[in-house]
Amino acid sequence: MTRKQKRLGLIGLAGLVLGSAVGLVLYGLSSSVTYFQSPSDIAEQQVEVGQRIRLGGLVEDDSLDKSRGSVILFRVTDQAEAIPVSYKGILPDLFREGQGIIAEGHMNEKGVFIADTVLAKHDESYMPKEVYETLKEDGHWMEEDQAASAEQSIKVN
Repeated sequence: MTRKQKRLGLIGLAGLVLGSAVGLVLYGLSSSVTYFQSPSDIAEQQVEVGQRIRLGGLVEDDSLDKSRGSVILFRVTDQAEAIPVSYKGILPDLFREGQGIIAEGHMNEKGVFIADTVLAKHDESYMPKEVYETLKEDGHWMEEDQAASAEQSIKVN
């Protein structure tokens, strides 16, 4: 074998090892990826029972039920669809109705989202990027000037 052939063989072997390593890393990451879904996305698509997802939206007004002991029930909406959520644990301090949240968990066979983690927005101006984009795409997001004019028209009427 000539020097050039040895060098090409070594480069080919290094490329094969590097490609295999990248493939293994991507395979490992794919099993731990949790996809973001809005309530409308879940209503349109069939989400497999037990598949881990992140549900994002607003906590629907008058949907919070803490009367079942340690299990808390509420509904997450994107103003078009709403998904019932069951959560067993301590809710974040900033959790309230009308609040933007992201819940991680899975759907059960009854169509209830079983959350094992609930994250609430940090302050009055924070909205999770995925929730903001989904609300804006669906036409449910109002910019500040639109919200102010809507509030004024409500006060006038």
